[in-house]
Amino acid sequence: MTISIAAKGTTIRDSFKASLDKKLSKLDRFFDNDASANVTVTHEGGRETVEVTIKASGMFFRAEKTTGDRLDSLDSVVDALFRQIVKNKTKLEKRLHKTAFAPGYDDDFIGTEDAYEIVRSKRFTMKPMDVDEAILQMNMVGHNFYMFLNSDTEEICVVYKRNDGNYGLLEPGEDDE
Repeated sequence: MTISIAAKGTTIRDSFKASLDKKLSKLDRFFDNDASANVTVTHEGGRETVEVTIKASGMFFRAEKTTGDRLDSLDSVVDALFRQIVKNKTKLEKRLHKTAFAPGYDDDFIGTEDAYEIVRSKRFTMKPMDVDEAILQMNMVGHNFYMFLNSDTEEICVVYKRNDGNYGLLEPGEDDE
């Protein structure tokens, strides 16, 4: 797995890089050699945020944690990534590394198999609108996301409200990377 590190408001020491390599190497068995991990370390107001995004075989795994200590944040992020992978192991077995779930992987995180259940299905016609109108419609219905037909691109898009209070837009197309 190739690892790239970015720092915001801080510097990255070699000891942290070594810890990062060691901890992420525990996840190597799940991925082929084409996997890449983007790590962002941010220091703000005495708080350390570590964000890790792993891209492998067209799938993304992402976790972020903020604590007072950078290494604690890293530990929590790696644990969260591991839980994501193991929780969805039956769905991922076909796409991840062939020996990823061979005997000997950590069974501590495996609980009962979670089946996804659709509890409601809805159909609606989509009139063409711009992004601003879609955000307005989303806010009027009180949802956190809104699917619409973009009048500029004539494609189906989704606007959503982010945790920071801003808005995001999902558009179909090629991967940015």
